Amino acid sequence: MTTPAGSSSARFKARLAGVFYSITFLAGGFALFDRSGLGIAAGVIAGLSYIAVTLILYVIFKPVSRSLSLLAALVSLVGCGIEPVSLVVKLPGQPNDLSLVFFGLYCLLIGYLIFRSTFLPRVVGGLMVFAGLGWLTFLSPSLARDLFPYVLAPGIIGEGSLTLWLLLFGVDAQKWTELANAR
Repeated sequence: MTTPAGSSSARFKARLAGVFYSITFLAGGFALFDRSGLGIAAGVIAGLSYIAVTLILYVIFKPVSRSLSLLAALVSLVGCGIEPVSLVVKLPGQPNDLSLVFFGLYCLLIGYLIFRSTFLPRVVGGLMVFAGLGWLTFLSPSLARDLFPYVLAPGIIGEGSLTLWLLLFGVDAQKWTELANAR
């Protein structure tokens, strides 16, 4: 059996995604509470880290479905692009946190990809779907405002569980390789 390029490092890539996800959580959390220049810098670091997570997860989930993995990455990158613009430009009738809606769609797609994969636990996929549904409440600014801060819980639980799993275990490299070879 031949191994595709990079399969030997699938576990490393997954753990690297976990590191960048952790940076996103820490820097993003800091940015929520600090509106000074340091908080803005932390927000930029969080955004760049989320872009890294997106790109790494795209590579990891390509063996599951190249097209869905690409769609998930594009949705996430659009969300990452909208975030800084939404801080400056407020469109009438649009949710203030439109980027969170894109991140909700991203979490739904990643949750589905995890569920279809054989190299990550399905329960983590279910928790990512839970996170996505939580972020989608931001489609209704009044609902998100009424549920705040509880509306953050699904995202913290879902994305936090994926982050911890990636950091602690990565992916099952043998199953990832088998799936990559089958494609």
